[in-house]
Amino acid sequence: MGTLSAGRLSDLIGMVYDCSIDPERWPQTLAEMCRTIECISGAILLLDLERSQHRFAYTCGLSSEWAKRYFDYSDDLTLFYRRAFSKDICPDGEPLLLSRLMERVGPRGQRIYAEWTEPQGVSEMMQTVVLRQTRRLAVFGANRHASCGELTATELAIVRMLVPHIRRAVAISDILDAKKIELDTLAATLDSFNAGILVVADQGRILHANGTARVMLSKRETIAAVGGILSVRDPRAEGALADAIALARADEANIGGNGIGVPLGGEKATVAHVLPLARGDLRTRLVPQAAAAVFITEPTDSTPQDMSAVAASFGLSPAEARLLEHLARGESVSETAEALGISTHTARTHLAHIFSKTGTSRQAELIALVNRVVPPVHRPKKD
Repeated sequence: MGTLSAGRLSDLIGMVYDCSIDPERWPQTLAEMCRTIECISGAILLLDLERSQHRFAYTCGLSSEWAKRYFDYSDDLTLFYRRAFSKDICPDGEPLLLSRLMERVGPRGQRIYAEWTEPQGVSEMMQTVVLRQTRRLAVFGANRHASCGELTATELAIVRMLVPHIRRAVAISDILDAKKIELDTLAATLDSFNAGILVVADQGRILHANGTARVMLSKRETIAAVGGILSVRDPRAEGALADAIALARADEANIGGNGIGVPLGGEKATVAHVLPLARGDLRTRLVPQAAAAVFITEPTDSTPQDMSAVAASFGLSPAEARLLEHLARGESVSETAEALGISTHTARTHLAHIFSKTGTSRQAELIALVNRVVPPVHRPKKD
């Protein structure tokens, strides 16, 4: 296919950002992106690597049979995603062609890949990480039919241009728990979210702040309002937000990775995401004259789990408890062995003893048990 026109790219980016405000638009947006790169289906897949739980958040062109086949192999695929989608192999924003990994995943992985793709005539599966946390991944994927040939450098370049915008939209959707922002009750809707949300005009002039943001502004720990202008205590963060807001106002297509996960400093390690609001029929109706919305939140990862309760309950030795703590973080047995400075054989022996003591037989079953005994700590939710 030919190169993507600036107008078409702008339209797609606008559709992606509208999904932040109205998540129900994701299937149509995915369909348009897939059509642009000549793929027959696409999805945003959410993976909980700790619990080996996966779900398709949004899809287009994906049959229920295909989804069922996927979930039949959840445990195996959790291990695959932990390895293949590590930052060393799959940097954020870089499309990964799964066919190029087939020689490295072994016979089991090759058979699973074939059982997914062949019934649909899919010749290639392209996936890229759009949200990365310690125990969670969100992956954007698109599938190419054999009749369209291989995905070319042109299509992968288009994906690279779209991914920063998908990352921003997915991050904000995650902050908002995929809830729609109701335009006719904007103030009440924004106040219902745990994140601090500020709607700003040019130069960071604050047009609206929700309840959480107003508390943050009053404390002046990381952000403040100086003459009605958003100010950040950390100069580097303030510069990064100012640049992102200016780009959001001038040309959202060129904002790229600016304003995604900007660290604001402070003891709570808050971060900010900037959503452009100056374009598109849906977003411009939020607040007139707005340039962007700034979402401020604490990291959503669970805190490291204390294995003392599990060790006491099941009589685990200190070595076994240390091994389990690493496994609960989503590490593989080999990664855990390396981190603890022991052989893989010793690690597997410890794991066998843990299985015996806890009455489990698989890692996924074991981690599910750990989560029942020591639930991960999540952000508090407002009623």
